[in-house]
Amino acid sequence: MGAAALALCAALAPAVTVAPTPARAADTVRGLQWYLDYLKIPAAHQITKGAGVVVAVVDTGVEASHPDLRGQVLAGHGTNPLAASDGRRDDDKVKGHGTSMAGIIAGRGGGAMHELGIAPAAKILPVSTGADSDGQDVVLGVRWAADNGADIINLSLGDEGAAPPELVDAINYALSKDVVVVASAGNTEQGDRQVIAPANIPGVVAVSGFDKRGGFSSGSVQGPETVLASPMESIIAPAPKAVSPNGYTVASGTSPAAAIISGVVALIRAKYPKLDAPNVISRLIETARDAGPAGRDPQFGFGRVDPVAALTRSVPTVTANPLLKGEAAGPTGPGRATRPGEDDGPAVEFGVSNKAGAIVQLGLCLGVPIIGLIVLFVVLRRRKRRTPPAAVGPYPGAPGMPPPGWPATQSPPAGYGPPQQPGPGYGPAPGQPGPGYPPPGHPTQGYPPTPTAPATPPAGSGWPGSGPPSPGPHQQQ
Repeated sequence: MGAAALALCAALAPAVTVAPTPARAADTVRGLQWYLDYLKIPAAHQITKGAGVVVAVVDTGVEASHPDLRGQVLAGHGTNPLAASDGRRDDDKVKGHGTSMAGIIAGRGGGAMHELGIAPAAKILPVSTGADSDGQDVVLGVRWAADNGADIINLSLGDEGAAPPELVDAINYALSKDVVVVASAGNTEQGDRQVIAPANIPGVVAVSGFDKRGGFSSGSVQGPETVLASPMESIIAPAPKAVSPNGYTVASGTSPAAAIISGVVALIRAKYPKLDAPNVISRLIETARDAGPAGRDPQFGFGRVDPVAALTRSVPTVTANPLLKGEAAGPTGPGRATRPGEDDGPAVEFGVSNKAGAIVQLGLCLGVPIIGLIVLFVVLRRRKRRTPPAAVGPYPGAPGMPPPGWPATQSPPAGYGPPQQPGPGYGPAPGQPGPGYPPPGHPTQGYPPTPTAPATPPAGSGWPGSGPPSPGPHQQQ
C-alpha cells in the first residue's frame, strides 16, 4: 500500500507508441482498434452511442485537451492537493493511464486517425488520484463519484489481496447509489496471482481478458470472482503529448479490458435508462457468450461480453444484484472482502449458452409443484369417496338409526328419536314405518310398504365409495 505503488506498477506495463505517419490502413488508429469489429461496436452504435450517461474514471486524471476527448470530459475532482482539482489533467507521465481509459470508453472518433470509443456520446467524469496516490485516494474518489452523478465507475487499478474495510464500504456505498462498478481483475505480468481489489469485492463487475482469437489471455489473472471477459491485447488508446508525440499508445492488460466493459455498460444504460444497476448487470451476464467450461468459470466468468446481444435481447427482471449472495453488498467477514476461493458463485447462476436447457429446467421447476397438487387432489378425493354414504335399510347405520356400537345408556343425538316400536337393533317393528313416515304431503297409498327381507350392504366395486382408494492500488495496463 505504498505511495509509490501506482507509479511503479504503471512503469511495468507495456506501452508501444504508434508510428506518426501510417503507411497502410491497418496502421491507422481505427485500423488498430480490432476489438471494435470483434465486438460489433459499429452495429451497437446503430442502436445507441451512450448519450446521457456519465462514466467516472477514478485514475491519474484525464487530459481533457486531447483531440479525441475534447468536449467529452466534465469538470471532476482531485482527491489530494497534488492532483488536478477538477481532474482534467493527467499526472501519469509514463503512460497517461487515465487519459487512455477515458478514450477507450468515450473517444469521440471522427476519422481513421481518431480513437472511437465504445460509447462516444457518453461523458467522462474525471476523478484524479494523482501520480502518487494511496488507497485512501481511491476510497475518496469512489465516494465522490457516487455522490456527483456517476452512472458507472471505472476502476482500472487495484492491489492484490483482500480489500481494506474502508474500500469495501466505499464500493458498497456506490452500489447503494445505483452505480455500476467495473474493475480490472489484474495482470500476471505485473505479478498478480489472483483477482485484485477492488475487483474481488462482491457486487463489482470483475473483468478478465482475452486475445484477438477469443482465447483467454495468459496476461490476465483468473479467479472465482471473475464476472466477464473483454478484449485486452494490443489495445490502442489516446495519450497526452508528453507521453506520446502522436497522442496514442498501444498496450495490453485488464485495464483496457475493464474500460471496454464500462463503455458497454454506458450503452446499456443509455438504451434502457429506467433499468437500475442490478438489472444492467444482469443484462450483461445473461447475454454474455459462454466460453471455457460451461457456465461461470474462473477465466471468462459468465463469458465474453456481447454488446449487441446486451442491447437487443429480452432479459428477465431481477430484484437484486446477481453478483451478490445476500440482499445487500458486503464483505464475507468483518471488514474484509472475499478472498479467491471463498466465493461459491452468485445467488442466481445463469446458463447463458443453453437456452433449451434453461427452458427444460424452468419447466421442471414449475411441473413438480403442479404434479404434487394433482396427486394431493386425487388422494383427498379418493379418501372422500372411501367414506360410504348412509345405507338404506333397517340395519345399523340406516337413516334415523344410531351407529353400530352406540351405547344404550347414551342419549341419541338430535334427530335420533326413540323408535315407536323398538325391535332388535333399535329398528322399527317389521312392516311398520319409522317415525316421520309418510313424509308430509306425500300420498299415503302404499304405506306402510310390504315387509321385505332386510337389505344387506352390497359388496364390491359397484358400491358407491368402495373403489380403491434459493489497498494501495496499482494501475493495470
